[in-house]
Amino acid sequence: MSVLTAIIGYLAADPSRDFGVLSSLVIGTSLAAGGAAVLNQWIEREADAKMIRTKDRPIPSGQIIPYNALMFGLGLSIFGSYLLFAGANPLAGLLTAITVASYVLLYTPLKKLTTWNTLIGAIPGALPPLIGWAAAEGRISTLGWIIFAVVFLWQMPHFFAIAWTYRKDYQKGGFVMLSNADENGAAVARQSFTFAIALVISTLLPTILGYASLGFGAVALITGCYLMRPAWLFLIAEKKDASARRLFITSIFYLPALLIPLVLDLWLI
Repeated sequence: MSVLTAIIGYLAADPSRDFGVLSSLVIGTSLAAGGAAVLNQWIEREADAKMIRTKDRPIPSGQIIPYNALMFGLGLSIFGSYLLFAGANPLAGLLTAITVASYVLLYTPLKKLTTWNTLIGAIPGALPPLIGWAAAEGRISTLGWIIFAVVFLWQMPHFFAIAWTYRKDYQKGGFVMLSNADENGAAVARQSFTFAIALVISTLLPTILGYASLGFGAVALITGCYLMRPAWLFLIAEKKDASARRLFITSIFYLPALLIPLVLDLWLI
């Protein structure tokens, strides 16, 4: 998803479409995202061993020793950031490094400290489209920040659905999630629905501000309804497990269904 949104940011900026820059973007963000994931698993290796969905990961299962994972993660992160710095421009490289650092050094430890981790963790999760935009233009314009806001807001219902589905696992791992203290899921569902509303509103901004056509505005409304339905069902359901999974799956399809038409629309107008 990080690589996809980085490419979306690059293409939405309507660049000269330099193949070398695009290649550096794709490879660099892939390596950096992989490095961040490896470092996250290195830090959380003890918690991962306690959770059913993560106990078979390479470190807790003993397939890879922690030191090797640490070196591998650092190498991927540094080389990925360097590729963006050298192959695109310094701003893209800097944003890549900030993404990795904020994910590993801010979001990861906060998962053990506060329920605010989900909101804060959405920041590095939303930076890839800015990396792509910076790679294309060497700066970030208003539309780039709008796409950042869309991806930021999208993560909230997406991850709240995950948090509810795997709430018992998160408790075993010692993670402080909103779902841990929410016996019936009302708070998690309410937050998911609220952020889904904010997300749909943000998707209309490209049309309202004149960057995209009315046609994309219609797409934004249709896909918004597609997302709002499971978010609403999650809110009103008494037993929320099935509705949370439905919201999670819907959110995965929603983002490309929204952003790909945006890029096509920007190319056509």
